[in-house]
Amino acid sequence: MDQQKWNWQQPDWPHFKYSTSKLDVLERKFLLELGKYSGSLKHVRVEDKEYFEIEILSESAIKTSEIEGEYLNRDSIQSSIARTFGFNVDNRTIAPAERGIANLLTHVYMSYDKSLTEKGLFEWHNMLMLGRGDIKTIGAYRADSMQIVSGKIYDPHIHYEAVPPQRLREDMNQFVRWFNESKDELPILTRAGVVHWYFICIHPFEDGNGRIARSLSEKVISQGLSAPTLIALSHVINKKKAEYYDALNRCNKTNTITSWLEYFAQMALESIEYTQAQLAFIIQKAAFFDTFRDQINDRQEKALIRIFREGIDGFKGGLSADNYLSITKTSRATATRDLADLVNKKALNKTGMGKGTRYYLNIPI
Repeated sequence: MDQQKWNWQQPDWPHFKYSTSKLDVLERKFLLELGKYSGSLKHVRVEDKEYFEIEILSESAIKTSEIEGEYLNRDSIQSSIARTFGFNVDNRTIAPAERGIANLLTHVYMSYDKSLTEKGLFEWHNMLMLGRGDIKTIGAYRADSMQIVSGKIYDPHIHYEAVPPQRLREDMNQFVRWFNESKDELPILTRAGVVHWYFICIHPFEDGNGRIARSLSEKVISQGLSAPTLIALSHVINKKKAEYYDALNRCNKTNTITSWLEYFAQMALESIEYTQAQLAFIIQKAAFFDTFRDQINDRQEKALIRIFREGIDGFKGGLSADNYLSITKTSRATATRDLADLVNKKALNKTGMGKGTRYYLNIPI
């Protein structure tokens, strides 16, 4: 085999080979964690579950875009997703980029059980490219060659060259057929990893291939469980982007993809663990406000809501008195009394002294 050829130029394309020894272990762990996660969801109040769905979809929209270097407005995305779910929200104007990714992810989530079609992929691409005037071909396969390149113009490094445009329809027809036929033939994680890999290698669109590949993986996981399922794949990938691109690069000149599938399975495990923590956080948030709502003033409530918006990790380094002043627009003396009161009521924990004083939510996560 000529190692200078890309994987799609090899005679065995697209018949991927891999060892299942480690994958089987990771698959069992993943199914165990999914079982715990599904069990936890059954005990969540309807309103909390709806809030969780919006939060995870919003997080996925933000992080899958950040992987590609695009930074979006969280509030706009949440508002767009909430509208799609039928909730009455603010009347803010939502930019096309936020509306597009929100529409894509909610559509994937709600239509997980539908067969994949070329028309459906084109619709996804139309959603994703909403408002993009710099893209020549939207809602159709690209018309030009595609290379992934880094380095200086005079000394470029070609990481990958995708399937040429004249082969795209044939390869994508084969991909769509394989996607639908493999539904009951492969373990969940293996199929999700192969789908992601297969689509990325073809790279059928001018832009948006990574975001659609990750959406396809989410669709596969939901199909495997016969229920719409949210796991924070993009959150974990975004935290370790270098590992993600290294894993992609390792296999782009061979159709033996064991290392990619093992990476993907491990990343999916981390994703389900993070999603479980996020669910626990949302449950704790509901319990927290049930406990303290009648014990705190409007300023304190506003600050606590703002802290919870930061998610599991909270304010980096903790909440400071200056943070509290910025959020509530109150006086320093009032801020000092409010914070001391929250500590006394055990809503917040306090660490440090003087200017180093920081406050943290008093919850298990």
